[in-house]
Amino acid sequence: MSVALSEVISVLEEAYPPALAAGWDSVGLVCGDPADPADRVMVAVDATAAVVDDALAWGAQLLLVHHPLLLRGVDTVGAHTPKGALLHRLIRGGCALYTAHTNADSAEPGVSDALAHALGLTVTGPLDPAPAEPLDKWVVTVPETGTAAVRDALFAAGAGEVGAYSCCSWTVSGTGQFLPGAGADPAVGAVGRIEQVREDRVEVVARRSLRSRVLAALRAAHPYEEPAFDVLELADTGSALGIGRVGTLDPPQTLRAFTERVRRALPETAWGVRAAGDPDTVVRTVAVCGGSGDSLLGAARARGVDAYVTADLRHHPADEHLRGGGPVLVDVAHWASEQPWCAQALGVLEARFGHVDGWAGAVSTVRTDPWTLGG
Repeated sequence: MSVALSEVISVLEEAYPPALAAGWDSVGLVCGDPADPADRVMVAVDATAAVVDDALAWGAQLLLVHHPLLLRGVDTVGAHTPKGALLHRLIRGGCALYTAHTNADSAEPGVSDALAHALGLTVTGPLDPAPAEPLDKWVVTVPETGTAAVRDALFAAGAGEVGAYSCCSWTVSGTGQFLPGAGADPAVGAVGRIEQVREDRVEVVARRSLRSRVLAALRAAHPYEEPAFDVLELADTGSALGIGRVGTLDPPQTLRAFTERVRRALPETAWGVRAAGDPDTVVRTVAVCGGSGDSLLGAARARGVDAYVTADLRHHPADEHLRGGGPVLVDVAHWASEQPWCAQALGVLEARFGHVDGWAGAVSTVRTDPWTLGG
């Protein structure tokens, strides 16, 4: 049985939700028919001509890459243009192209988790956390005879989801009291008479974006003419999502030894690995960011880590960072910092499709680092 491209996309978008992508980014399906089979998937950092050659020679039906081929707007993908020529070759070869970029950076696990794992770090959280999705807590009182129906309606509207769990709620019993006034049409009791009823207090959480939907479900399912409920906006307690990761190194090493550790852990490049700071600095805690990470120098300093590993560091920002007392720096090649993600992404797909007859996945062996000579 063939795996449809749409099935592969569904798994990828669960692991690397497109909603996590930056507003300027371009992620998702670049070319290909979601109805076509995708039994052979190759993963790479970049869709270069050499990678496309590799994918087509291997018989890939999907090329999954990290860097977008069409990041900026284009007005032609004609075969007379370099990028258009690649797309034409992929299409003629029956190979789709899919991109997971900043959504894979922010996902958990994502690009920086793969980098941290390659370096042997124990991840403790994101370097630059993404805002947690705003949540409400709904507190609803309902007569005991209607509790099950109201709770089920809240769940059907999307309430009660906590991480990988659903249908989550908390219930306690008590006594409710009310006095129906003129014009009321009470489901229990009579106008002008105080009524006491055994009721349940039901608490659930729900994404704030679902507020109108949850309210409509509550009103439709509740037996009372005027349900009693509270909606409490929960505080943002942080998120496991975000750019970069912070981790611990056990046992600690000097910067000199840690730099060599990084060199051995990542693919060799002409750029190499370089460090800035006192070589004898003891490194216990490390921040990492796959790809260009000088925008997070301040975050690394604020986290109080001993070292920061990233790519594409520039002279002046690095110098000012160290003068300001920031952690020591380890600078690696952009491609090398993101290449460990390829195995992670392939693992996501193998976990879902590895048992399917005829399915195969591979990481491209082509090095797409643009630098060819080093000092």
